[in-house]
Amino acid sequence: MKHLISMADLTPEELEEILKLAEKLKEERYKGMVTDYLKNKSLAMIFELPSTRTRISFEVAMTDLGGHALYLNWNDLQLGRGEPIKDTARVLSRYVHAVMMRVRKHETILEFAKYSTVPVINGLSNLEHPCQVVADLLTIKEYKGDLRYVKLAWIGDGNNVCNSLILASALTGMEMVVCTPKGYEPNREIVEKALKMGAKLTFESDPVKAVEDADVIYTDVWVSMGQEKERRKRLKAFAGYQVTQKLVDSAKTNVVVMHCLPAHRGEEITEEVLEGEHSIVFDQAENRLHAQKAILLKLIGKEKE
Repeated sequence: MKHLISMADLTPEELEEILKLAEKLKEERYKGMVTDYLKNKSLAMIFELPSTRTRISFEVAMTDLGGHALYLNWNDLQLGRGEPIKDTARVLSRYVHAVMMRVRKHETILEFAKYSTVPVINGLSNLEHPCQVVADLLTIKEYKGDLRYVKLAWIGDGNNVCNSLILASALTGMEMVVCTPKGYEPNREIVEKALKMGAKLTFESDPVKAVEDADVIYTDVWVSMGQEKERRKRLKAFAGYQVTQKLVDSAKTNVVVMHCLPAHRGEEITEEVLEGEHSIVFDQAENRLHAQKAILLKLIGKEKE
């Protein structure tokens, strides 16, 4: 595990190690333990897109672990003036111990990692969002136990989070049902890769059928960053895919509802569900911190010295 750019960069064993480490780090934080596992280590955080959870959780994660995080806006760097990605990658590699990137195009991270001599972490791209999904798995495990016996229903857009969850399902043995409108399916190559890895993956066009016997219902925004011009078209396409209380009632009685946030209340999910008894979205958001601490420690911890 040199980088974390895709969920496919992890083996099942590495993912399990990260989840166990995240549980340990979460417990230590709750106990108020002072840790310096990443003392004198620095993380460069490059943002081409806005962020709340990713930026703050990574910054706090480094601070909690005794390290330092640098927030670097794309346009504040020479990248914004056209410096080649490969040049920035080689320079930053000589300054910091790891780089986290939140970018528009997945290819940007791949190119950066090609020239970087330090670990590169995908903090979000248009293709995948592995850090989010590691936190999601931690949260599902807390509520449902062994992931091999969990059925997750994805309702909505087959986006980057969906893609990473599909690969995660293959790594963990979790069953996943993907329910999207026609034309908004997840990435075909990722689906094929996951199936080759043994994923228990099915596709459904009817949300009610998709959530039948589901332990987890997961949704995300219908209009992501950079898709604003498609808003009217997307709202029309996704009509009928909203996570409502009626849909939640069609799943198991103890189903949990997840959303990676930010949410558009009244679009992909209702206020009633988001704030309701089945919602675990804020536990999910908190676990970004603990999961990312584990990822950082795995990549640049003291055992790497």
